[in-house]
Amino acid sequence: MSTPTSHRHILPIRVYLSVAAALLIFTAITVTAAQIHFGAFNLLIAMVIAAIKATLVLLFFMHLKYDSRVYATVFVGAILVLAVFIIFTMFDTLRRGDIYDEVAHPLHDARIYHHTTTPTDTTHTSSGAAKSSDKPAESGH
Repeated sequence: MSTPTSHRHILPIRVYLSVAAALLIFTAITVTAAQIHFGAFNLLIAMVIAAIKATLVLLFFMHLKYDSRVYATVFVGAILVLAVFIIFTMFDTLRRGDIYDEVAHPLHDARIYHHTTTPTDTTHTSSGAAKSSDKPAESGH
C-alpha cells in the first residue's frame, strides 16, 4: 500500500516573530487611534486595523498563505465582507439621530391622549342624580 504524502510547511521562527511584531505594532496603532477623535471615522479606522490583524493571523498562524489559494481567498474575502457589513451597520446606527428628530430630541410634553372635559350635562334631576340613560350599560356576564 502506498502511504499518502502529507504536505507540511514549517515556517522559520523569524516569520512568526515578524508577524507577532506586526500584530503588536497594529495593536499600538489601534490604542493610539482610539485616543484621537476622528469623528465618524473612528470606527472605520478600528475596523480596518482589525481586518489587517485578522488577515495576518489567518495567513501566517493558520498557514493559509501556504495552503490552496481558494481557502485563503475565501477566508480573506469573508473577513472583508464582515468588516464592511459591520462598518455600514455602525454608520447607520451612529447617524440615526440626525435623520430622526424624534430620537435626537425627544418630546417632553408628549401626551398619549388629550384629556378634554365634556360639556356640562344639564339634564340632571333636582337631587343631582343622573338620569338612568347616563349610566353605563351593565353586561349580563
